[in-house]
Amino acid sequence: MFTNALKSFSSNIASNYEKSAAPVSTCGPWKIYDAKKKKTNQPVSIFVFERKSLENPSSSSSSSSGFGGSSRGGSSKDGLKAAQEEVVERLKKEAGMLARLRHPCVLELVEPVEETRGGGLQFVAEPVTGSLATLLREKDEEERSGGGRYVQNDDGRRRRREVEIDELEIQKGLLQVGKALEFLHESANLIHGNLTPDAVIVNAKSDWKICSLGFAVNSTSPQLPPQFDPRLPANVQLQLDYAAPDLMLDQTLTTSCDLFSLGMLIVALYNHPHNSPLETHNSAPTYRRLLNSAQTTPNAGNSFLSSRPLPRQLTSSVLPQLITRRPASRMTARAFQESEYFDNILVSTLRFLDQFPAKTPSEKAAFMRGLQKILPQFPKSVLEKKILPGLVEELRDGSLLALVLPNIFQIAESASSRLFSEKVLKRLKEVFIPPGGAPASSTTSEPKSAAAKIAERDREAGKEGGLTVILSRLALIKEKTTAQEFKEDILPLVFLALESPTHALQDVALRSLSVIMPKLDFPTLKNDLFPVVAAVFTKTSSLGIKIRGLEAFKVLCGGKQKGKVREDAPVLDKYTVQEKVIPLLKGIKTKEPAVMMEALAVFDEIGKTCDREVVAMDILPTLWTMSFGPLLGLEQFKAFMSSIKSLSQKIEAEQIRKLQELSSSGTTGQSAGEFLSFGGAPGLHTMNGRASPSVGSESDFERLVLGKKDVPANDGGFAWQSSATPASSNGFSTPATSTTASFSWSTPSPTVTQPTVPSMGSVLAPSQPAFPAMQPTGVGRMSAPLQPSAGGFGSTTAFRSTSPTPQASSYNTGGGIDWTAAAKPKPSFPANNSNVSGSTL
Repeated sequence: MFTNALKSFSSNIASNYEKSAAPVSTCGPWKIYDAKKKKTNQPVSIFVFERKSLENPSSSSSSSSGFGGSSRGGSSKDGLKAAQEEVVERLKKEAGMLARLRHPCVLELVEPVEETRGGGLQFVAEPVTGSLATLLREKDEEERSGGGRYVQNDDGRRRRREVEIDELEIQKGLLQVGKALEFLHESANLIHGNLTPDAVIVNAKSDWKICSLGFAVNSTSPQLPPQFDPRLPANVQLQLDYAAPDLMLDQTLTTSCDLFSLGMLIVALYNHPHNSPLETHNSAPTYRRLLNSAQTTPNAGNSFLSSRPLPRQLTSSVLPQLITRRPASRMTARAFQESEYFDNILVSTLRFLDQFPAKTPSEKAAFMRGLQKILPQFPKSVLEKKILPGLVEELRDGSLLALVLPNIFQIAESASSRLFSEKVLKRLKEVFIPPGGAPASSTTSEPKSAAAKIAERDREAGKEGGLTVILSRLALIKEKTTAQEFKEDILPLVFLALESPTHALQDVALRSLSVIMPKLDFPTLKNDLFPVVAAVFTKTSSLGIKIRGLEAFKVLCGGKQKGKVREDAPVLDKYTVQEKVIPLLKGIKTKEPAVMMEALAVFDEIGKTCDREVVAMDILPTLWTMSFGPLLGLEQFKAFMSSIKSLSQKIEAEQIRKLQELSSSGTTGQSAGEFLSFGGAPGLHTMNGRASPSVGSESDFERLVLGKKDVPANDGGFAWQSSATPASSNGFSTPATSTTASFSWSTPSPTVTQPTVPSMGSVLAPSQPAFPAMQPTGVGRMSAPLQPSAGGFGSTTAFRSTSPTPQASSYNTGGGIDWTAAAKPKPSFPANNSNVSGSTL
């Protein structure tokens, strides 16, 4: 049971819509809240009536006498409750009539009325700003406060005013009210019965629409409204200040009563404060008293009791036919719209725009071409809230894109960035790139008629023209959007133009790179934009697009586009330039001078940042090849030579600087002499890894043969390397004490005279060897163990000379060595000594 009770109070509006915490405006007894649909974020307005508001009647109401019908006033509690119930039913009727009436100048209902838990009512309507009564009160407050830009809500918070009141706004709004009355009177057969500023709502597009139809009755059998009840609030009752005299005095209700109320509404718009010229305080006797005197009755003689001047067209023809005592003298709603008050170019433009869908294609095109001349004359509020939304809606017609977009961008120049993003930006992407990525003019397999093919061609042409307009206004778009918005909504349109088969569109897109690059980050430039430009350059067969592509490469690499100022923007990194841009340039096959010169400009730009190896190995050879193009003129060849020389000088300077830095750090290049120095002849002695300071010195030799440990430094010697002695790193042995057996050589024992020793430094004569041929006296092969001979010099090998005359030796012993003293009996060796290595010196 409790669950069923909860279900009975469940609200479709509360569960599907999210409304603001405080109301933004009022419309009679209704409080208006900004809201949006939870699933789609669609903006709406929720009208809420609270039943408790009926318990606080206005104390200013003092009279219950009035017109027609019996008094429903009374002091009893039951009578008040019945009056309140009647008000609730009348408000339900008002919402119900809105649901049935569909007209551009009548408030549009989104969700039907439903009851709330407290006995109140609520319904959902199109997004609105507020009622005309609220707007006029804000205007009065603004004028009293000296033109402040902010107004105060009922909850005490301040907010910026969204609606302006000027002459064109009034004319436009009154024209829409006249259309609504014409619809009610002639199509719906209804009499509004209570046309006041509270009955006119201003929507988000600044359109004026009629609402508050609680007192509306059928014109064929009208019923008089109830008398004014002082126990109820004034905002739920008939407003006597705007009521017609035939209703109040003659107790007759016709459609002309609405026209009298319209006249009083017009005066209130120009009056100050913005009130009706009749101030009855909702008292019927006061109303009768005011109309009994010409001085207190609005007429042409007293300027219709307006404290401010009224437009001439109103005072001369319109108001005298609206504010008149006799209904037969009043004009109809249709005649009101045709009056000279609306006969001006601005109002006529708005009228044409309202009827735009019904116009022919030629009329639409002519209107859009001429609209640009008229737009500067419109107030900013009308441009942003009336004309701009209408133009954006017309973007759905692809054939008019090139004509509609210039007007949109002209309005956007003075609009805020927020308005441009909300009203225009998203719509642009949807028009050219529909959701899902499908092309706007997707083809089907069904055959098309000739008319359909023509329409499709017109749409494609309009689409390309629209892209051209967008690319030409990228500077404005860049100013009105954030970097993220530009990347998500505008950059795809640039890519669409670059990939178009139309060369003219590609040309405009390539020329726009310098404008869009400041809005991009480096990853987007490198990974998204550059590949598309490179693909266009590679695939195109047009020399013009080739040249534009080269200009684009120059801009992407940091250069300045012709005739434009270079802005701070990301550029391609050195790796991308060297690995991707240069191969594209080297692959150019055409020899056209224009292409060659643009390629030269790109090489000049990238040569500033590329490595010198790349410049030397890739850029300069390519420039030399291009410079010999058969179609180049003298000046063009000189330009190539100038660039080649400049780059060559740059490489030379950098290489010299590098080598100077290496030289200063001790790292120098090796000369040919160093490579031709082989480190001495094989077999020369080294000491401790170094060449001996005196090769073949006597001290070394004497130490070797005598076995001395300490030899004077000035005594030379000659060291011989045994086959068992380890070799040093440079191929020479280092003397060391060894237990390995060595050869023992014997010399002839005949008596010889002391040889004459040559001087130190003498050279061995080629015909006289340093030592005569030695004959080994050992036994066996070299692999056999060698035994030292008796009387040898320790472990040192002894030699014998085969020369019969020792004087033949030219070796300088330097110390008068007794050669015979070293002679010992020679050991016996086998006859075959061919395997003995080094048997001769």
